[in-house]
Amino acid sequence: MAGKHILIVDDEAPIREMIAVALEMAGYDCLEAENTQQAHAIIVDRKPDLILLDWMLPGTSGIELARRLKRDELTGDIPIIMLTAKGEEDNKIQGLEVGADDYITKPFSPRELVARLKAVLRRAAPSDGETPIEVGGLLLDPVSHRVTIDGKPAEMGPTEYRLLQFFMTHQERAYTRGQLLDQVWGGNVYVEERTVDVHIRRLRKALGTAYENLVQTVRGTGYRFSTKS
Repeated sequence: MAGKHILIVDDEAPIREMIAVALEMAGYDCLEAENTQQAHAIIVDRKPDLILLDWMLPGTSGIELARRLKRDELTGDIPIIMLTAKGEEDNKIQGLEVGADDYITKPFSPRELVARLKAVLRRAAPSDGETPIEVGGLLLDPVSHRVTIDGKPAEMGPTEYRLLQFFMTHQERAYTRGQLLDQVWGGNVYVEERTVDVHIRRLRKALGTAYENLVQTVRGTGYRFSTKS
């Protein structure tokens, strides 16, 4: 993970400095922006490996920038961790819904930030040396890190990709939310179980009407991937 470029987007210089010191001590290279305009220019020019994005920013908000980045195919695969003083659950869900990969409420410890950042980068890393997995017209290629549906590219975030990869390699078995967190999120204790539901909804949306029914809700348990109705 060392050597990865992390973009810190926060309008408060002391917070940017505190985060940068912690990340540089952990072996990361840091880029900084104080507003969404600066951030977008850096993202287009440098394409960082992960973005730490403050929710409340002057002008365009961080949540709007996250939504814009996730809609663009050139930046949609860059993991985003939202940083904010907003701790209410609705705000967390809103942040995840627009495509954020994790959510950290201020104040936070540098150790917690580094641990969660590592977990997100781990989840976003592609798997190599595996053969493609195909179910009907749904094809997942771990080498190219691409998913196609009936021959057409499917758009989904890194977490949805890992979730789909796990499901396709573990078909016909029901998993609890906790088991999915352990398997797909790498046992990151900071992620809440409701996060699984958010990403399941996004995965189903990415699969479209033809294949969304492969990801089935198992009442009282969790979810399973099955070709059987």
